[in-house]
Amino acid sequence: MSSSSYPPSYSPPTSSMAVVSLVAGILGLSLFPFIGSIVAVITGNMAKNEIRDSRGALGGEGLAKAGVILGWIGIVLGILGICGVILIPFLLIALGLAAEGSSLIPFLWIAFA
Repeated sequence: MSSSSYPPSYSPPTSSMAVVSLVAGILGLSLFPFIGSIVAVITGNMAKNEIRDSRGALGGEGLAKAGVILGWIGIVLGILGICGVILIPFLLIALGLAAEGSSLIPFLWIAFA
């Protein structure tokens, strides 16, 4: 019976900025829309630079990348939401559906029937 022992594997500590980026990205899609997403993009890029400059002393590049991706998704969804809130009333007015005395119920009935 020979017992060969392997040296313990070493994994570098995770960058705290990468964790902040991931958490902010998740919060940007749930509790703090748009603001959390902006924080996620900024801290994610800072974490990626910090990890690259550490030359292997820090880990967490995947967390930083995920935070940046979630941040950009949140920003795009926020912009689309803002555009929708601004554009929908103008579209309804242009279609004549928001005129005084008109109702959206027949329009919705046809659209979802």
